[in-house]
Amino acid sequence: MDVTIVGSGYVGTTVAACLATWDHDVTAVDVDPDVVAAIEAGETPIHEPGLASRVGDTAGESLRATSDYDVVRTGDVTMLALPTPVDEDGQIDLGILEDGARAVGEALRGTAEDHLVVVKSTVVPGSTADRIEPTIREAAARGDDSLRVAVNPEFLREGTAVEDFLDPDKLVFGLPPGDRGSESTAEALRTLYEPLLGGTPVVETGRREAEMIKYANNAFLAAKVSLINDLGNVCKEFGVDAYEVARALGLDDRIGERFLRSGLGWGGSCFPKDVAAIVSAASAEGYEPAMLRAAVEVNDRQPARLLSLLDDHVDVEGKRVAVLGLSFKPGTDDVRNSRAIPVIDGLLDRGASVVGYDPVAVASMRAERPRVVYADSAAAALDGASAAVVATGWDEFAALDEEFDAMARPVVVDGRRVIERREGLVYEGLTWE
Repeated sequence: MDVTIVGSGYVGTTVAACLATWDHDVTAVDVDPDVVAAIEAGETPIHEPGLASRVGDTAGESLRATSDYDVVRTGDVTMLALPTPVDEDGQIDLGILEDGARAVGEALRGTAEDHLVVVKSTVVPGSTADRIEPTIREAAARGDDSLRVAVNPEFLREGTAVEDFLDPDKLVFGLPPGDRGSESTAEALRTLYEPLLGGTPVVETGRREAEMIKYANNAFLAAKVSLINDLGNVCKEFGVDAYEVARALGLDDRIGERFLRSGLGWGGSCFPKDVAAIVSAASAEGYEPAMLRAAVEVNDRQPARLLSLLDDHVDVEGKRVAVLGLSFKPGTDDVRNSRAIPVIDGLLDRGASVVGYDPVAVASMRAERPRVVYADSAAAALDGASAAVVATGWDEFAALDEEFDAMARPVVVDGRRVIERREGLVYEGLTWE
């Protein structure tokens, strides 16, 4: 198929590169000329394991990039993978997505061929039918069902996005109403994802349901992490190892072992934004989602709990403190809503001299927190430090050993259970002894 992907962030670039390896002809559209130039040169604008090789292998052949929306005129499918941020009250902002939808519609004006527009952006239920589709149709001046708008939410985790795309738990097709439009849309989506069919469950449903599935998915996982963190905090108070408890919990098939690693909490671009958005949308409809609000509250408390444990061992005022890990999770350079940020802010408020290190996210965090000194290795960050905190569970931190000997005072508060307890190290786990 001839596919256009509008938006070249974490989702758009991953989807574009993976579809291109299936021999679809894919064009990435982005307003940033630097992003376009990078993809055209076979380079990735983001850090994502496995993505660089796929972009490099397909660029200039089955994958191209441009800032010109006119490419959609000759295409079969256009996917909208644009940001949908939330304001401080959690209300979703569809402005960027609507601008992209309008540009797609204007490009399609005057055409008559069948065309499918797919909303991959995360939007609250009703957004596609009430705002995105009308925007496209008005700009295109097309009201017939040769132009169709579907919802196909993504379930890609940063750090494993390529793997998640190629081996998904499910595919969700939110189909437009009407027998003809629904069936032709489903057929087009099946063709698009043909390599996955047969081994992947496919959910064909309405557009509102598809929009809600994405929110329900992320809200449930965020709440599961917050619940195990809450239980972990209780375990800590009783001197119980939360990981031993979680190991037993995971054996119950009603619970499952995944997302039971208690620690510093969740961040990134999806969980905080999506939970806030669905809480806000539900409240606007007159329902108060108390469980979801509680999940956010528990998550917001975890950095303060880590810092309080550090306070029990060291007065950090005027002291060098190493923060190991800056990205919101291993495998990505994304620092959006990273739990390292409130940890760093708390240390700065205490008068500490903060030295941060991350294998890939130093540049990203430097733009957010320029007051911090950044090291080029974990060893350099630890050298002379009076304390260290682990904010991101990178594997390389598990290999640290003699590096702790260079600390002025060997105190480590681990928020991700990656450091091994060793002789001579004052070690404190966030939810374990």
